[in-house]
Amino acid sequence: QGQLVESGGGLVQAGDSLRLSCAASGRTFSGYDMGWFRQAPGKEREFVAAISQSGRSTYYADSVKGRFTVSRDNAKNTVYLQMNSLKPEDTAVYYCAASQRGTWYLREGNYDYRGQGTQVTVSS
Repeated sequence: QGQLVESGGGLVQAGDSLRLSCAASGRTFSGYDMGWFRQAPGKEREFVAAISQSGRSTYYADSVKGRFTVSRDNAKNTVYLQMNSLKPEDTAVYYCAASQRGTWYLREGNYDYRGQGTQVTVSS
């Protein structure tokens, strides 16, 4: 059984940067497409970014395009989300997710594995 553990969240000011990490254990996730989702209080889960198994293809929600960058290091079984120019509306719990069904599956808000999440709070 695979496990995904997120880290790197915290409280920052608007305009700051954070780098989230997602460490996989229990299985090799190099054969999985990986993604990031977020959920703010009272709101539905939102797709943020996805990256293909090889890392050659990346996808972003319009709300984060140009500010966030997803990457992966398959040798370390780790996925990253670099978040720059953070805004108060980026405040949410951020989840790492994995799927073997394709990045389209993640982009539609689905996943096969998901971590417990890490809180990101951006103050104005």
